[in-house]
Amino acid sequence: MSQESMKSDFTRKLLKWNTAQNRRIMPWKGEKDPYKIWLSEIMLQQTRVEQGIGYYERFIKAFPTVFALAAAPEKQVYKMWEGLGYYSRCKNLIHTARTLVEEHEGKFPSTYEDILKLKGIGPYTAAAIASFAFNECQAVVDGNVLRALSRYFGISTPIDDAAGKKIYHSLACSLIDPVSPGAYNQAIMDFGATICKPRNPLCGQCVQSKECEAFRHGYAEELPVKSKSLKKKTRWFYYFLIEVGDSVYIRKRSGRDIWQNLHEFVCFETDKDAEYAPEDVLKKILKKQPFIIQSSSRVYTQQLTHQQVNGKFIRVAISLSGANRVLLEKKITKLLLTGAAGQDAEGAVGYQLVKKNTLHEYAFPKLIHAFLEQTYPPPAPAAI
Repeated sequence: MSQESMKSDFTRKLLKWNTAQNRRIMPWKGEKDPYKIWLSEIMLQQTRVEQGIGYYERFIKAFPTVFALAAAPEKQVYKMWEGLGYYSRCKNLIHTARTLVEEHEGKFPSTYEDILKLKGIGPYTAAAIASFAFNECQAVVDGNVLRALSRYFGISTPIDDAAGKKIYHSLACSLIDPVSPGAYNQAIMDFGATICKPRNPLCGQCVQSKECEAFRHGYAEELPVKSKSLKKKTRWFYYFLIEVGDSVYIRKRSGRDIWQNLHEFVCFETDKDAEYAPEDVLKKILKKQPFIIQSSSRVYTQQLTHQQVNGKFIRVAISLSGANRVLLEKKITKLLLTGAAGQDAEGAVGYQLVKKNTLHEYAFPKLIHAFLEQTYPPPAPAAI
């Protein structure tokens, strides 16, 4: 069979499978509102569908329109995003919502090229919005699509180099159904997620298996090929919960590091094998202020795409009483603001004293959130 025949056969069978057999249910499937499509696509970047559904439904309930999202306090939006990770997505979401309201009267541009100009929207998301909402003939190319095409056509060119990206994009564009581009795009993504899976693909149930090169020659799980392997690093964060009565110090992370705009306790980063004494670090932070180390937690771990973060939490009590309380609180705050708590000034800027029973109102990284659920659980809802 010629490649052109393979292409037309692939598209025809895919659309037939989509109508007769595709049972994948998601709350945004068939959606025509570009705002809801955009929200779902941003949430699903680096996130499993099963996890994203709950966040999507809560976001739509809280912010049913782009106007509601644009008007919401950033603190509220970040808190609702808490746990999804990759917080630059949330930052861009807020920025783009406000741009749409301020510059586009709350309406999404209707063409791929104009959608692509919005902050935080790349070729994949722009293609999804353009095809689903505006029926523009733009092919989506994600991991599910790359895997299905690589296997069916027997392509061993790496998907992550320049040559491979060009080949796959051109192929994806040649396969899309011009009459129903949105339906085709959804079908191929669902097909890759449910049938042509990364591990243990369901080749016995696949409508494409008869012509699939990888299946016919027995190397389905060897495709697609990647040329680059991501080198991961390990980081160790020691968090000091410096408690003053019913309050504790936290700050919002800034700079270009991970977890931007999320909150954390006083943080000290070190190597795993470094000689490390909590008392010595605390003396640098608190100077002559007496303190008591109350407890030290187990190690909490969060796996990110490019690094593993290990965190340990050390609760520290400071006794402030009488006339010196306000003066000493100001002194400690000043010390923390100067950067004395960490290895660089940027890493220790912006600490503030907050009530421990309000910690649940702030957005924290997943690693810290796991610790908080055990140590500072949110107050029980008031009885009705």
